[in-house]
Amino acid sequence: MITLKTEHEIQKMHDAGKLLASCHQEIKKLIQPGISTLEIDEFVEKYLREHGATPEQKGYQGYPFATCASVNDVICHGFPTKKKLKDGDIVTIDMVVNVNGWLADSAWSYEVGTVSKQARHLMESTEKALYLGIEQAVVGNRIGDISHAIQAYAESEGLSVVREFIGHGIGKVMHEDPQVPHAGPKGKGPILKEGMVLTIEPMLNIGKRFVKIDDDGWTARTFDGSLSCQYEHTLAITKDGPLILTAQL
Repeated sequence: MITLKTEHEIQKMHDAGKLLASCHQEIKKLIQPGISTLEIDEFVEKYLREHGATPEQKGYQGYPFATCASVNDVICHGFPTKKKLKDGDIVTIDMVVNVNGWLADSAWSYEVGTVSKQARHLMESTEKALYLGIEQAVVGNRIGDISHAIQAYAESEGLSVVREFIGHGIGKVMHEDPQVPHAGPKGKGPILKEGMVLTIEPMLNIGKRFVKIDDDGWTARTFDGSLSCQYEHTLAITKDGPLILTAQL
């Protein structure tokens, strides 16, 4: 069942989104060769708690960290580790922030030092695909319009779209209806209505779209070892168009 939020509830989620966005801005300052994703994870948890928030992912279905940290061929749900990031890596940091019971969810990808032209193209294309999807998030459109915009652009850039992991509704719980695929035909799926709040979070690969899961049961990698990238925002559907709740200023 899709739950519509009131303006007051959306504002509460926007508060969580602003804090999440500010945390990403701080992460951007930390990213450099020699830092570990575990150090970033520890920073995030401390930052959120100091600002009156909690990391919603920690403990979710047994997940042990405040963030997901996905490096290079990891698509999503990577465990933070003590391994140092090196020049040329790309890393996605994904987190869900709880402020007074309301949630916001955003993943952002970062260059470590100087990355290859291929990696830069992947990152720029994935971010653009996210915003092309957001442009379709207007009252009266369907979920499939978001999906199609992302897929059409990604494939025009020679990239593949991961199907196994999708966007979703969000509110007081992390995953609500509707599901938001990042590939599929336009004009299909639920109609977008004012008050819906959802995430759009395309994961694009340089190689094939296929996925394998590590023995930890969480870490998803590209099957062929190619680079993957993800960007994600939480947004509300309003009468005036999409309102990005996790926008970075």
